[in-house]
Amino acid sequence: MKNKGYHYAIILLLMAYLLLPLAATLLFALAKEWQATILPSGWTLEWFAVLLQDARFLESLGRSLLVCTLSVLLSLAVMVPTIYIVTVYMPKLEKLLYALVLLPYALPGVVMAVGLIRIYSGGPVPIAGTLWILVGAYFVIILPYMYQGIRNALRTVNARELTDAAELLGATRVQAFRQVVLPNILPGITVSVLLSFSILFGEFVLANLLVGGRYETVQIYLYKRLSESGHLSSAVAIAYFGFVLILSGLLLRLGKWVFRTPDIR
Repeated sequence: MKNKGYHYAIILLLMAYLLLPLAATLLFALAKEWQATILPSGWTLEWFAVLLQDARFLESLGRSLLVCTLSVLLSLAVMVPTIYIVTVYMPKLEKLLYALVLLPYALPGVVMAVGLIRIYSGGPVPIAGTLWILVGAYFVIILPYMYQGIRNALRTVNARELTDAAELLGATRVQAFRQVVLPNILPGITVSVLLSFSILFGEFVLANLLVGGRYETVQIYLYKRLSESGHLSSAVAIAYFGFVLILSGLLLRLGKWVFRTPDIR
């Protein structure tokens, strides 16, 4: 019992450490005025009302959602079959693939942004400053997170043996992957998607350097609002957090519905 109480105390302290900044931001967003007192002198929803009436905020939130969705979908379309094929049919290439997906860790955001701008600012396809250069950059930076989650899921379910068993029972390679392996690695895919979304929604350096005000995302909008009003920027942060929380819940439910275990008869 003593050890259990100690563990609960550690968990409560950790939760307080993580939630205290968020709680303070929420209080500041609800405060009418908060300067020389311990608690705000008054409460108001004015800042949230101003925020929701601002077309720029809604547009920037939609742009961020679009960019992150396209980047994650592109990463899923490329990484899931690639990791599966390498793991099951080409295990000798696994070390090479692992080294390639870890390269973004060694590239700072500023260096990557400058290189992309120099490459794509001219030539036959000048995409610098557009949505597509940001999608490409986001695709690269989430490669390690996609790889780790999907690869660990394939190891957990032993994808090679599952594939062999399905093929012995008459399934084609595509059927074995789609009907047997894919539903079993759904938890790993879901974790990878949620982690990638959270990282992309909080990314600022690439968005600011690659597109800036030409394609204002919610991160750039928040950065511009910081110099205008602390209460309003706190409201943006809380709305941003709530949106990510709701989106994560929807993704979890959608994943369970789309990739539910098939009825084997």
